[in-house]
Amino acid sequence: MGDVLGWRKKFGVLGPSTNTVVQPDFDDLRVAGVTNHYSRIIVEDAKALSDESFMAGTLKIDEATHDAVRGVMTCRPDFLVMGMSAVTFYGGAEGSARWSKAVEDVAGVSLCTGAQSLIAAFNAYGGIRKVALLSPYYPVANAEVANFMSDHGVTVVRDTPLRCPSWTAIAEVPPTRLRDTVLALDGDDVDAIVQVGTNLSMVRFAAAAELFLGKPVIAINTATYWNALRMNGIIDKKEGFGRLMAEF
Repeated sequence: MGDVLGWRKKFGVLGPSTNTVVQPDFDDLRVAGVTNHYSRIIVEDAKALSDESFMAGTLKIDEATHDAVRGVMTCRPDFLVMGMSAVTFYGGAEGSARWSKAVEDVAGVSLCTGAQSLIAAFNAYGGIRKVALLSPYYPVANAEVANFMSDHGVTVVRDTPLRCPSWTAIAEVPPTRLRDTVLALDGDDVDAIVQVGTNLSMVRFAAAAELFLGKPVIAINTATYWNALRMNGIIDKKEGFGRLMAEF
């Protein structure tokens, strides 16, 4: 007999120990028969961030990821879901693929990342070639995201890095700031608005923004969990989290 709660799939979720948004977001997106088992990547709360310290801090998270993988594999998950997005974009398409393979080599199971999930989401919606980008990052990391998307034929027309001053401060960004930023980013020259940075709570706001903007607004946590389900052949739809979860 399989796991009585995770009778369809057990997901091992990897996220920084400072991240307070991924775990509740993914639990809200969960469907019957799928369970999430969170493994914290131990990292200090980096503060007074800058371009240089942001990149250094994300690389420290990267260095601790494999230990978190080994920890979560003790519950024998069927699949891994990455709950930290920045490092999954670094080095373009090639660097992202290399990073994922290194994690999969440690785990012995497949991995879903935020970077690959956004590309899958663009393909699901269809016709997304020009986007505006919102992140809690610093400009240097937004440039990495744009480089990754360029490798997949998608242009970042403009972007806003919110420059959050610490890892935990990312979770403190209010919906009013998200609203103002999304409205400033929107325009007839972009096919979609995209949000990266998994500790930025945007799954519900993005769903609402799709309604008043009339175009895709894609939150990284929604795209990642949606893609994890679809990669495992689970096609359940779920309302309240935008067209991606409700239609595709």
